[in-house]
Parts: sequence; structure tokens; C-alpha cells
Amino acid sequence: MTAHAMQIRPTTLADLAVVDALLARTYPKLLKADYPPSVLVTALPVISRARPELLSCGTYYVVEEDGVVLGAGGWTPDRKDQSLGHIRHVVTDDRALRRGVGRMVIAHCLDVARASGVSQMECWATRTAETFYQALGFQTIGPIDVPMAEGVIFPSIRMLRDL
Repeated sequence: MTAHAMQIRPTTLADLAVVDALLARTYPKLLKADYPPSVLVTALPVISRARPELLSCGTYYVVEEDGVVLGAGGWTPDRKDQSLGHIRHVVTDDRALRRGVGRMVIAHCLDVARASGVSQMECWATRTAETFYQALGFQTIGPIDVPMAEGVIFPSIRMLRDL
């Protein structure tokens, strides 16, 4: 049997169900070691849902292997500063960790952003993903409380990387 290479492609709204399922299955497993239940009970319903505006923006991607989505993530330009980009909603299937899926997503995002004139990328990482982003050249700036929904705050780590 031949192994097929992982491929990355931009998402469309047709990917909503599969990305939704990936986030809902993976985030609770991966985040439970780094966040108390009191945070996860309010944040998971918000962060474990695919965002239609990201799926249709052109800079959000899925990594597939043999038709199976192993990961997703993307970036968007800052609304005010076109030299700044933001990493958005990255997830790797917990069954495909340490296979280069997340690295492929981030490398692709950085390449596309750089070609679009972005010179710095910002990431609001989960506590769980901080070391992953550090390994990809992001510097930890410090903790940031990300407002998720009415009354829901998700403690994250603000990170930056020059392109």
C-alpha cells in the first residue's frame, strides 16, 4: 500500500461540518491538561465551533491525507495594519499529532502572508500550543485574556513572529 502525501488547500463553506467535527472532537482532549474545567465549560462551546467567515475568507486551510482532514487553520490580515497578520483557529486531529500537520498549516500561512506584504504575524495561542509556536519561531509576549462571547474570557498567550 502506498502512503499518500498530506495536501493543504483553502477551505470553503462546504468544509464547515468536517472542521466543526474536528474542533469539537480535538479541543476538549488537547486543552484539558492546561485549563481548569471552570474555563473549559464556558470556552469550549465557543472555540470548538468552525467559523463560517474564516472558512470562506480564502486564507483558512485544511490539511488532508487520503480524503481525511487531519488539521485546519489560517490567518487574516489585521484590519488596521496591513503589515500585521493574525494566526486563526488552528487545530490538529489528536490522532495525527507529531506528524507535521500543524507545522504545514503554519508554514503555508506564513508563506502566503509574506507574499501578501505581511511582515509580522501575531498569534493568540492556547497554553497548550505555546511550545509548538515557539518551535516555529514565535516569541512569547505574555498572557492575554481573549473575550469569546458575552462574559466568556479565554486565557491565552500572545505571541509574535517576524516574517
